[in-house]
Amino acid sequence: MEAFLVATGVVALAEMGDKTQLLALLLAARFRKPWPIVIGIFVATVINHALAGAVGNYITRWLGPEVLRWILGGSFIAMAVWMLIPDKLDEDDAPGVSKFGVFGTTVIAFFLAEMGDKTQIATVMLAARFTQDYAWVVIGTTLGMMLANAPVVWLGDKIVRRVPIKLVHGISAAIFLVLGVVMIVGW
Repeated sequence: MEAFLVATGVVALAEMGDKTQLLALLLAARFRKPWPIVIGIFVATVINHALAGAVGNYITRWLGPEVLRWILGGSFIAMAVWMLIPDKLDEDDAPGVSKFGVFGTTVIAFFLAEMGDKTQIATVMLAARFTQDYAWVVIGTTLGMMLANAPVVWLGDKIVRRVPIKLVHGISAAIFLVLGVVMIVGW
C-alpha cells in the first residue's frame, strides 16, 4: 500500500503545471470532447508507465540495491530541482486532429509527450524503489496522472487560474528532496 500511496501522491503533485497537463488543457480546448480525451490520457499513461516501471524493475536487478540506493537518492534530489523549472508547451507542439480521431490523437500525443517527462522518470525511480510492488507503482502513478489531468480536461481554465502552480511545484520539490535524502540515508 505504501508504494501505491507514494506513487499516487508524488505523480499527482509532479504533474501540476507539467507539459502533459498543459497538453490535456490544450486538447480539451481544441476538441471539446472530454470523454475520449480522458480515456486517451488513461490508455497512454498505463502503457507509458507500465514500460517505465518495467525499466525501473530491470535497473534494480542489474545494478543491485546498494548502488541503486545512491542513484535513486541523487535522482530524487535532481527531480526536486527539476520541479522548480516550469514546463511550457509551444503552440507548434499542439496536436491537430489526425485520422485517428480525438481518442487516437490524445493517446499518441500524450504518450509521446510523457517520454522523458518528470512523471515518467519518477515512475522509473519508484518502480526501482518498490521492486516487489511494480503493479501498485504503475496503478498509483496512473491514478496520480488522472487526478491531475482529468479535472483539467473537464474544468480547464478555471482550475489552472485558481491553483498556485509555484506553490504546488515547491511542495513537490520538497517531497522529492525528502525522498532523496531518505534514500541516501537508508531509512
